[in-house]
Amino acid sequence: MNSTNIRRTAVAVAAAALLPLSLAACSDSDSGTKAAPSSAAGDGAKTGATPTEGATTGDQPFGPACAGVPKEGAGSFDGMAKDPVATAASNNPALSTLVAAVKQAGLVDTLNNAQNITVFAPTDDAFAKIPKADLDKVLADKATLTKILTYHVVGEKLTPKQLENGSFETLQTGTVTTKGSGEDYTVNDTSKVVCGNVKTANANVYIVDTVLMPE
Repeated sequence: MNSTNIRRTAVAVAAAALLPLSLAACSDSDSGTKAAPSSAAGDGAKTGATPTEGATTGDQPFGPACAGVPKEGAGSFDGMAKDPVATAASNNPALSTLVAAVKQAGLVDTLNNAQNITVFAPTDDAFAKIPKADLDKVLADKATLTKILTYHVVGEKLTPKQLENGSFETLQTGTVTTKGSGEDYTVNDTSKVVCGNVKTANANVYIVDTVLMPE
């Protein structure tokens, strides 16, 4: 009996010694299993944020027209972020009229060399709202064209939060007003932001659906 009791005691002691190790191993395994989804969710939050989340954090582009931005290459969001604003805009197929106007006004170097600016960039459809005769007349008048284009530029990088109820002086020395929230913003009560918070090397860009006209 004594021998048997000794063996039973030894087995019990061994089991007691191994139990914490087994629990620790299970705990490590469980924590690893739980950590993986958490990490994946974190990655998803960074790369797959919804437009509203982007607008709230100021990190991601937002708006319905963002879907039309190329996924890869110089015209993609990543590509535009590497170039100064006039160059970046030239790689976006929706901004070809704006780019032509900027070149016509001789503002490419001015915009590319500026630091920390915001550009409200009208789409081709925005320019198409202007009667062709009027648009051709503006494009042929460098002084007027420069006045209109510089009215779309603010001398600081504006976040979506700042657009919620803002008033900003432009390079043309006029004032633009903004309002909205989430992913819904308007400029001067008439021009809607259709793809906002687009980053370039020197600017934040808000693509808008109507050309802004200085008073």
